[in-house]
Amino acid sequence: MTLQQQQAAASTAIARAARLEPQLHAFVELSPAGGLPKAGLRGAGLLAFLPYAAKDLFFAPNHSPCCGLAAPIEPDRAAYADVLRCLDERGAARIGFTAMTELAYEPSGFNAVAHYPRNPWNCEFIPGGSSSGSAVAVASGSSVVALGSDTGGSIRIPAHCCGVTGFKPSWGAISVTGTVPLAPFLDCLGLLARCAADLAPTSEVLLSNALPPAVVEKVVVLGDVLETAESPIRRVCQDGIDLIRTLPVAVSRVDALPAITAIDEQALIVMQGEAARTHASRIKDPATNPILGKRLAKGLAIDDETLAASRAMRTPLVAAFEDKILGSVDAAILPVMPICTPRYVDVDPTSPSFSGRRLYDLSRYCRFVNMLGLPAVALPVGFDDRGLPVGLQLIGRRGRDCDLIALASRIQEKSDWHARIPDAIHDLIEIDEGLRT
Repeated sequence: MTLQQQQAAASTAIARAARLEPQLHAFVELSPAGGLPKAGLRGAGLLAFLPYAAKDLFFAPNHSPCCGLAAPIEPDRAAYADVLRCLDERGAARIGFTAMTELAYEPSGFNAVAHYPRNPWNCEFIPGGSSSGSAVAVASGSSVVALGSDTGGSIRIPAHCCGVTGFKPSWGAISVTGTVPLAPFLDCLGLLARCAADLAPTSEVLLSNALPPAVVEKVVVLGDVLETAESPIRRVCQDGIDLIRTLPVAVSRVDALPAITAIDEQALIVMQGEAARTHASRIKDPATNPILGKRLAKGLAIDDETLAASRAMRTPLVAAFEDKILGSVDAAILPVMPICTPRYVDVDPTSPSFSGRRLYDLSRYCRFVNMLGLPAVALPVGFDDRGLPVGLQLIGRRGRDCDLIALASRIQEKSDWHARIPDAIHDLIEIDEGLRT
């Protein structure tokens, strides 16, 4: 494809996003077609005119993020996030900024103060959060890749709900400078794409200091974790595991639920404690949604000593996980979520059918990974009995990010779960040249 064709494809992506926006509400801001990189101004590199979207927590010239709130987080129009600068300087085409939950502190996609994105498979169901708009943009073909953030599952949960591939890197592997933080000890920036092959070029650029990929030869299924998931999740994830068994990969099993539960206790302390300190000024601010304020205020009960002690647990927890759970294998396998994707009505705190437990369960299998600082990839492995996507999660050793992306690519070479067109927008999708659908 020539540079002119690549540029035309980026313009097509913006047109598609605009066409779908009234139904999906994936974006808070779309770029004008005339604002894209110009053919010939940037080199014909791997990312030239690559259509990408960015979660609305990045600062950029002439853009102050709202971060899911009703107004910009702060009036700073000079800041420029390292990640955006990196992609923009390589000629990637930013389609726009995507919708998210308030302060990235809600896992379903529901937002009480702004338009919230709709799941392109069924608009009554959640798209997952907090990187909800980014997942919807990718699932609908409005961008090839999208930037998201993940503090306790905020990339992997939307990947599961929207049937796309999500990558959470090792902690610190991608610069977070120029983004709005939530819990810095856990915060990661990562990517969403239809498949691992689509996100690989961008991850290669952003993971500039990553180790070269090694072939994953041995994986372990976290058996008791899989068994505690709801029946449709177990069935679909088992299909994914069975496919992995057809690869030249040795698959074993270990029980890990007690270890994950113990790690998760520390993760919640760090998440709540740091979120309260990061956004302390918003807790009693009249402009803050009371439910968000209450959620933030929980962390004020965690004293500095307790918070520091939990942070200090990362090193011994990683050592124990690698020794007792991973052992001699390269990666662990488990569901992204233990529950089927809920309806929006079940996560709206004002609804009679609201379930706080289901909200908690959305990230139950994800938060511990952030506490350990390990890389993870979520990839679609089929559909539940309502036709909604289900994701399988791969967890690797610290710094072995590229190994997981390569393994996900090998899996997706033998499957087509990632290539389906979402049901709720099937009649609105046109096969546009240069865009994957």
